[in-house]
Amino acid sequence: MSHVKRHSQLCLGIAVAVLLSVGAGRLNASPQEKSANPPTTKDQDQSKYVGADTCKTCHEEMYKSFEKTPHWKTTYDTHRGAAYQGCEACHGPGADHVNGGGDKTKIFTFKGVAAEKISERCLKCHEYGEEHSNFARSAHNINNVSCVDCHSPHHAKEAQYLLKAKQPDLCYSCHLDKRAAFNKPFHHRVNEGLVKCTDCHNQHGGFLTQQLRSTPAQDAVCFKCHADKAGPFVFEHAVLPAEGCIACHTPHVS
Repeated sequence: MSHVKRHSQLCLGIAVAVLLSVGAGRLNASPQEKSANPPTTKDQDQSKYVGADTCKTCHEEMYKSFEKTPHWKTTYDTHRGAAYQGCEACHGPGADHVNGGGDKTKIFTFKGVAAEKISERCLKCHEYGEEHSNFARSAHNINNVSCVDCHSPHHAKEAQYLLKAKQPDLCYSCHLDKRAAFNKPFHHRVNEGLVKCTDCHNQHGGFLTQQLRSTPAQDAVCFKCHADKAGPFVFEHAVLPAEGCIACHTPHVS
């Protein structure tokens, strides 16, 4: 009995120590960190929300671009409350910002904020479904690439998915070695626009290596285009079941 009691006391002590260390970290946070990460919209008083029309009075140009995006449709979402509507669905409640004469420390501006915090805010709405649900484990997230590094909610160059640039140029901005590979004489026709990087890779993460949409050994990602190679064949290449197409082929360049 005494052994169980000592074990319980030890666990309690560890838990208290962790809570104290977390609390101390928050107390010691710089003013910039505190202002850049206000409480989440779900925790806010509903009276703190002023509505998108109020935002429009000062940010008219920004609002005009916002009206042309899919996010504008959130202004009609009355089921989940003001925390999920319009500008404040992303930037948080605006009452203190307005009452402070446009004080930027009173609202979430996305500038000077850690990539992880930005993505967390986006994923409050976009976390569901196979496409986005594994972003936390993605190579982009691990390497501090946030949603707004690829997407621009206000100034998108590509209307579909609000991308900052079209593929593959957007991908090449970081993956320079792949740009060089696809400039070689024999390559998948990515530069020509017939194949996209995201046809093979899930940029938002997954359980498979290289964030592929299927394992190389399964080859489903290859057979989407190369259906004539799917078989079944009477005399199948023996290496295919074990290693797949990449046993002989290099996906990015030949």
